[in-house]
Amino acid sequence: MTGQACDILSMRIGLVADTHDNRDAVDFAVETFAAADVDTVLHCGDFVAPFSAAAFEGPWAFHAVRGNNDGEWALDGLINDFGTYHGECAELRLDDIDIALYHGTSEALVDGLVEGGRYDYVVRGHTHERDEETVAGTTRINPGGISIPPAPSSFSVGILDTTEGSVEFRTFD
Repeated sequence: MTGQACDILSMRIGLVADTHDNRDAVDFAVETFAAADVDTVLHCGDFVAPFSAAAFEGPWAFHAVRGNNDGEWALDGLINDFGTYHGECAELRLDDIDIALYHGTSEALVDGLVEGGRYDYVVRGHTHERDEETVAGTTRINPGGISIPPAPSSFSVGILDTTEGSVEFRTFD
């Protein structure tokens, strides 16, 4: 895996995926992260169009990877104006925590990232289903996505507190 390493102190990290041009979901995510005073936002891909990415410009560090529905747009130039677009996947070191960020198109790759034991967290999207599971010391987190059956009907985002090592999910109804 290639990516950019980043060293930052104690923080709250906003987690989001699969916004798919849904302006209400994007606005909910941005407002939730602002209210929670997050330091960094991680987007697991599937913005789809540039306006969905541009809305995440804010007072936080921003990192994003490409989703399988992001191929038609030059998101790298847009996102790199206010954050970091990592392409397919990223390795991040935030608050002494190692994070793999990947859209999640390949379940085998997600499983390998989790089972390899190199990361504290593997943050992924793609399934549109919120999930948190710890396997042998690595926590896999999917913050959810817009409702696309069989995913649940509510969009959600996650807030990872690196001091507590906990994830809080917030749901948009």
